[in-house]
Amino acid sequence: MKFTLAIAVLAALLGVAAGFATSPASFAKAGARSGRDALTMRARNCDLTGKKPNRNAMVVTFSHKRNKKVQHVNLQPRRMWWEEGSRYVRMRVSTKAIKTIQKYGLAEAAKKYDVDLNKF
Repeated sequence: MKFTLAIAVLAALLGVAAGFATSPASFAKAGARSGRDALTMRARNCDLTGKKPNRNAMVVTFSHKRNKKVQHVNLQPRRMWWEEGSRYVRMRVSTKAIKTIQKYGLAEAAKKYDVDLNKF
């Protein structure tokens, strides 16, 4: 009687441990994303012009203390129609790049900055 009870308790403990071992993997599979929807950390750079943050800026206080600061690029997420590819292209572009696109068109601006729109 004691022996069967010990085996039952041991089996229950192993079952619980096995359940803990498999649950994180199943969560990882359920939460995994692939393709265009993949969540990745990206630099704060313009996809078209390549503008990047100015890390050499300073803040000058009233007492003339100088502290470093970062001047970020004014990035705007945009979904633009690409005529040659006959589809929408989703990019993070700076406001200067938006003006360039309005002036020349998306294909010509991409050609100017040597950007392959097939990657977007």
